[in-house]
Amino acid sequence: MIEDENGFKKELAEEALFDMDERTYAMLKAMDKTDEMIVMEIGRDEHGQYLTGIDDPEKVQMILDAYEVTLKENPAEK
Repeated sequence: MIEDENGFKKELAEEALFDMDERTYAMLKAMDKTDEMIVMEIGRDEHGQYLTGIDDPEKVQMILDAYEVTLKENPAEK
C-alpha cells in the first residue's frame, strides 16, 4: 500500500525490479480494476529504501522499453 502526496492510498503489487544506469526501478501493478502499471525509482538513504515517483513520461517510457528488451533477451524459465 502506498500513499501519494494527496493522501490517496493505492494497493500495489511488485511485478519486477529493474536496474538501469546505476539506478533501481520498481514495476508496480495496481491491485484494482485498472491494472495500472506504475514505474518508481527506488532510493536509498541512511534510513533504508524509499520509492520516488517519476514525473517525466519520456523517462518512464525509456525505462519500460529497456525492461521489455531485457525480458525478450532473458525470458523467464517455466
